[in-house]
Amino acid sequence: MIQEIATLTVTPGREKDFEAAAAKAVPLFQKAPGALSWRLDRTIESPNEYTLTVGWATLEDHIVGFRESPDFQQWRELVGPHFAAPPQVKHLQHAYLGF
Repeated sequence: MIQEIATLTVTPGREKDFEAAAAKAVPLFQKAPGALSWRLDRTIESPNEYTLTVGWATLEDHIVGFRESPDFQQWRELVGPHFAAPPQVKHLQHAYLGF
């Protein structure tokens, strides 16, 4: 499994609108081939910063399958107007499992 980790910076004062838009977008990820999980966390120290973590079966499921789909465009239409800066995205794979 690959983890997509996206840091999303939202325009201050638009956090609740962003959260509502992100909630509307969950079905877009649920139906995406290879999507395994979806989680949105808000940073306590910087309340307009969020971390989106999406589990994908393969990197290609995200980069090709989702990003090149109409569902990705719909995701960006829903949440994009709330961004104060472009998302910072990276992909991780497990290197070690501890407790």
